[in-house]
Amino acid sequence: MNGRRALIAALAFLFGVVSAQASSERAARNFSPEGLAKVSDYIRNEIATGKIPGAILLLQQHGKPVYYENFGVRDVATESSMSADTIFRLYSMSKPITSVMAMMLVEEGKLALDDPVSKYIPAFAGMKVGVEKKAEDSKVALALEPLERPVTIKDLLRHTSGLPYGYHDGGAVRELYAEANLFNSNLSNADFAAKIATLPLVEQPGTVWDYGFSTDVLGRVVEVISGKTLLQFERERLLDPLGMTETAFFVADPAKFPRVAEPMPEDRNINPTTQVRDIRRPVKWESGGGGMVGTVGDYARFAQMLLNGGSYEGRRYLKPETIALMASDHIGPETKIARDQNYYPGGSSGFGLGFAVRTSVPPGTSWPLGEYRWDGVGGTFFFIDPEDDLFGIFMVQTPSQRGRIQLALKTLIYQAMGR
Repeated sequence: MNGRRALIAALAFLFGVVSAQASSERAARNFSPEGLAKVSDYIRNEIATGKIPGAILLLQQHGKPVYYENFGVRDVATESSMSADTIFRLYSMSKPITSVMAMMLVEEGKLALDDPVSKYIPAFAGMKVGVEKKAEDSKVALALEPLERPVTIKDLLRHTSGLPYGYHDGGAVRELYAEANLFNSNLSNADFAAKIATLPLVEQPGTVWDYGFSTDVLGRVVEVISGKTLLQFERERLLDPLGMTETAFFVADPAKFPRVAEPMPEDRNINPTTQVRDIRRPVKWESGGGGMVGTVGDYARFAQMLLNGGSYEGRRYLKPETIALMASDHIGPETKIARDQNYYPGGSSGFGLGFAVRTSVPPGTSWPLGEYRWDGVGGTFFFIDPEDDLFGIFMVQTPSQRGRIQLALKTLIYQAMGR
């Protein structure tokens, strides 16, 4: 008996030592000054070689900035220096904000993930799926087939609704979306939802991750339930309480116009038919999927709230279990959901309810599992790393260079932590 107790005590001691070492290693995963210097050098070189006018990078760990730097200028035309109050087009970094608003309604029992979208937007009940079929003369015709199941709120959150972005040479349904010119139509969210409901879906709901207008439709659902415009509800429940005073859908105050960041003059095309939006002009469309503007400080408050498990400065916005649900993979192998050819999260990530989620470690790295993130077509990106109690936000305006810069910067940031 005494021998058994001694063995148990020895094992307990050994386990305690191993646990303490593991905790120490986790706690010691800090940034090296040399690694961060390489991050700075990389961004400065992007500016020196004329690829971007300027940028801001913030890395915040354990609730405090461990790296913050303004680089270059807001706009090469004015040569005004980049600063913390610079206003950026967030584009798809709007999606996590809209997703949080929807999950607030889920927590309150006013919305359920399995609800059909048609419960809130009745026109969705009549939607069809567009299927290309070859006739005997080899011409392709678009046949409309009934839904096998309704589009749900969960489909909107995880991009499995069949609502794509339109572009040319992407098939007949995407051609229809491109011709509808939804990005430039400047409709109210109610009119936008009504218009998109007249178009066919590109796939059956719940079958393919296909990036598109899902979060814009989700924004309309939020309006229907709240009885307010999307911005009114966001300001009441999130933006104002968090102190995100610069976040909106356009810059309304002319005194703030000089603070708007601009890309290089030759780098203004989102795609061949769409240019970077002039956010100094008022818009009717409060695009929950891509319309917001804001500052690094505003988004940092939002990111810290998420990293904290839904609370910030003593106020709770979402429950920790809701944040955990959002930051879990909802399109894993068990769902049998396919991934379209433009699967932006990449091979080592799944997708949650509003974010890409790291599900495997990229080769040659020790990047953390459970990191979740998203970015905007204008160049901005953010990531939240719960394992290291860290988030990062990069603010820049460059549609053409964004993917290359994001990968290079993330690699350097994690290398600076020994990952």
